[in-house]
Amino acid sequence: MNKRVAMRDHSSESNLFKRRAFVCFVGVIALLCLLLANMYYLQLQNFETYNTRSNDNRISIVPIAPPRGLIYDRNGVLLAENRPTFSIEIIPERVDDIDVMLKELGSLITLSETDISSFNTRHKQSRRFKPITLKDRLSEREVAIFSVNQHRFKGAQIESNLSRYYPYGEAITHALGYVARINTKDVERLTKDEKITNYAATKTIGKQGIERYYEDLLHGEAGYQEVEVNNRGRIIRTLRVKPPVPGHDLYLNIDINLQLQAHSILEGRRGSIVLIDPETSGILALVSSPSYDPNQFVSGISNTNYSALLNSRDRPLINRASQGTYPPASTIKPLMAVMGLELDKIDEEEQIFDPGFFQIPNTKRRFRDWKRWGHGWVDVTKAIEQSVDTFFYKLAYDVGIDNIHNYMNKFGFGRYTGIDIHEETKANMPSREWKRERHRQPWWQGDTISVGIGQGYWTATPLQLAQATNILVNKGRVIDPKIVHAIDDGNQTVALPLLEHDSIEVRDQRHWEIALNGMYGVVNRSNGTARRAFVGTPYVSAGKSGTAQVIAIADDAEYDADAIDERHRDNAMFIAFAPYDKPKIVASIVVENAGGGSSNGGPIARELFDSFMSRQDFNDVLNRYDLVDENE
Repeated sequence: MNKRVAMRDHSSESNLFKRRAFVCFVGVIALLCLLLANMYYLQLQNFETYNTRSNDNRISIVPIAPPRGLIYDRNGVLLAENRPTFSIEIIPERVDDIDVMLKELGSLITLSETDISSFNTRHKQSRRFKPITLKDRLSEREVAIFSVNQHRFKGAQIESNLSRYYPYGEAITHALGYVARINTKDVERLTKDEKITNYAATKTIGKQGIERYYEDLLHGEAGYQEVEVNNRGRIIRTLRVKPPVPGHDLYLNIDINLQLQAHSILEGRRGSIVLIDPETSGILALVSSPSYDPNQFVSGISNTNYSALLNSRDRPLINRASQGTYPPASTIKPLMAVMGLELDKIDEEEQIFDPGFFQIPNTKRRFRDWKRWGHGWVDVTKAIEQSVDTFFYKLAYDVGIDNIHNYMNKFGFGRYTGIDIHEETKANMPSREWKRERHRQPWWQGDTISVGIGQGYWTATPLQLAQATNILVNKGRVIDPKIVHAIDDGNQTVALPLLEHDSIEVRDQRHWEIALNGMYGVVNRSNGTARRAFVGTPYVSAGKSGTAQVIAIADDAEYDADAIDERHRDNAMFIAFAPYDKPKIVASIVVENAGGGSSNGGPIARELFDSFMSRQDFNDVLNRYDLVDENE
């Protein structure tokens, strides 16, 4: 039986189609309204925002490193300059085969494995159209060779930069310091201090000495170029340039001629020389030996060379002038004399008998004088002149460690001097509390006796000895020592103010004179310990020698330098000033393991003083540079 075929309802299908068409039409209208609303939001309501973002993508800021400030000595001699250096840079996208180019370049100029490795690393991290440095600090010969052959190397070019250079090398390293490449720690510190943007184009930063201490002034202010770039970051054109502001120039108190002479004297020896202008406490010379060439740090010192410096037994990286610690030995006896006079433990006329040793009452141990048979009857002046240990053993016993500690603190021992470099130690001015914390032991009377002649637990830096002598010469006036004398900001040169502290007050000004007179006798009277070093000088000077033990010698043993390892021999110490009536220079000299201070330190002071006193108009730097003096 055939099934009946149902007829189609055309009316119902037509209505369904109309309903669907209406829904689609409404949907299209809704989406169109949404699109129009979004266009309104983007083009009108938030036009400024997206226009700025568009410009940010189109316009790029390229930082420009500022020229670093220069450093001069007190006479205008350039000590740290910026020299043009040349490097080879390669733009990868212009090179057909980089490996072939590197091989051909290596046949013309010397390319180390480090140069090639560093280039390949930077090549992987950089865009192909940006120049990548292949080798820094090309020699003139390498620049000439490449220039002649440059047509063979498409995509390679010579670029010039300014690089720090120290013309006097190792002679002044520990005062100037050096600059070196910015590392991760520097970036963290600059970021923390909110200074990182000013270093966006800078490759080096001050690491030591003056370069580090005055980094903010020397660095300057970065400039920038505002450039238009395409969607790949390539520069299309330069829109605006803001030039960088150069760093400030510095003028030091250091005289490079004295510095070079002092460096030459210590060459081949371990030690330090500090020379100070007593009127201003300006550092005339600061030498630490052995030293090192700071120029090798500027472009990046090799691991081999740095390890050699770091592991050297002579420790050239240490600034012995401000970080080397030594027993001050007999150089502190004039200061001990002032203290004893102030505390009424001695007077100018009082004499004691020196049999060649001192014994604490009711004990058997003898503290020996350097002169085994003694000096006989001595007063305070003779005790300084002839460096009578017994006199100062007794003085220390009578005064006590508490008074010694407190009084010597006033002269700067156990404290920072305030010098304008970061590389400084306080050394140690011992006290009861210090020994209890350090050694977990009480302070014994025997400890005080050794301190009385600058031995035992007492240590000082050569800079502290110079500063203490300076205070004595100035009769209690205290001024922080400074290496930098003036700053030139491009408009004017301004002298830095003297950082003066409360003076050391004494009951009787005569007490200063007694101590200074004893130092006069050291180099001028017949029994003075350093008289031979200053025979025939056309000026009058004063000083005090010291011989600091490095290792202890048994009470009944003789000191035999030849039988002792060279590094265990005594250190030679010497402090001095000249002229005696109106001092213009103060010296502190330490020569490690050299022996007697008078025979080894005295001649060095004589040589430097002769040179200094023969020069005229040494202190006219203010007039010479038309400085603005902030002290006035």
